[in-house]
Parts: sequence; structure tokens; C-alpha cells
Amino acid sequence: MFVKRLEVGAMGSNCYLVVCPETKRAVVIDPGAEGKRIVAELNNDNIAVTAIVLTHGHVDHIAACRVVKDESGAALCVHRKDAPMLTSPIQNLSTFVGNPLKTPPPDRLLEEGDEVVAGTIRLTVLHTPGHTPGGICLSAPGACFCGDTLFAGSIGRTDFPGGSHDTLIASIRAKLLTLPPQTVLYPGHGPETTVGEEATANPFLQ
Repeated sequence: MFVKRLEVGAMGSNCYLVVCPETKRAVVIDPGAEGKRIVAELNNDNIAVTAIVLTHGHVDHIAACRVVKDESGAALCVHRKDAPMLTSPIQNLSTFVGNPLKTPPPDRLLEEGDEVVAGTIRLTVLHTPGHTPGGICLSAPGACFCGDTLFAGSIGRTDFPGGSHDTLIASIRAKLLTLPPQTVLYPGHGPETTVGEEATANPFLQ
């Protein structure tokens, strides 16, 4: 599995291209802005996108969905509980940043334990509510794409509609800190980290 991180948009969101080197098939996680740049990166390496997966429905993680979907034809996937956010500028917070946005409706509604496949890559859905009701992480051996659930040294905000601090902490403890300590965490903002580092040093989890 090859992972390429693109920091996109004014909010510095991480978009991940998760590529199977054997088949050149990929999953795009959180195309939050700069859709043409994301598409160019894919086209430069002749990568075929099988799925676009959203870790949650906030504007800074979904704004380039339409461009990437139109160019790739890939299925747009989101957890069932965040699906209404994609077509509601109020729920996805885009109204509040002055640029009301609707993405295409999702092609696939995800649930805990579902798998997203691209070539030899199999990403398992972990439902981790707290930042949003339908927040998810995507787990593979040695790696986990954790959206805005957990950051290096911090956690996701819980003051937006649908957020809950207690729920978020419970999600992190049950779904992420139980992964092997060496698991690399790829968050929605900022640098990568590991489960072991966050379990021992993240001040919100002590």
C-alpha cells in the first residue's frame, strides 16, 4: 500500500491517495478542496480510483468530491449518519464559511465493519462518532486513516452540531487505542503519528 498525503484548502485538510502498487487502483480519502490538483496527481501516475471515502461530512473534507467523482467515476462513500450532510450546506457547515456547497449524493452508505477495496487494499470501516455522528476511521494492517477523530497531540472538535466530547473519547479508546501501538495514524489535519504515541502522550487521553 502506497499512501500520498495532499494538504488541501485554506483549512489545511489532509486528502489521502491510498494506492495499490500492483494494480494502480486507489481509494481517495477526504477530497476536501483543490479537486483539479487531486485529479492531476492521479492522472500523472495513471491511477484508477475505485472509491472516494469521506471520514465525515464537514465542508473541509468534502468540497472536491464532485470534481474527483466526475473525473474518475468512482463511488462516493460515507457513513449512513453523515450522509445528509453532503447535500445540506447548513449541516456540512459550508454556509457558515460563505460558500454554500452540495456534493453529489453518496453511492454507498457505510457501516461499522464494512470494507472498501482497491486492488489488494482492504480498508475496514471503524465507526467513531463524536466529532460528527457518522465519523469513521479506515483501518488496514499497520495503518489507520482517522479523519478528525484523533490528531497528533489532540482530538477532533466537539462543539459543532452533532458533536460530543464523551462520545469522541469513548470512540478513540474503543476503536483506535486498541490497535497495535506501531499502527501509523493518518489524521485529517496535521502530521501522521502512531497509536502508541497518542496513547502515552496525547494530553486529552491521559
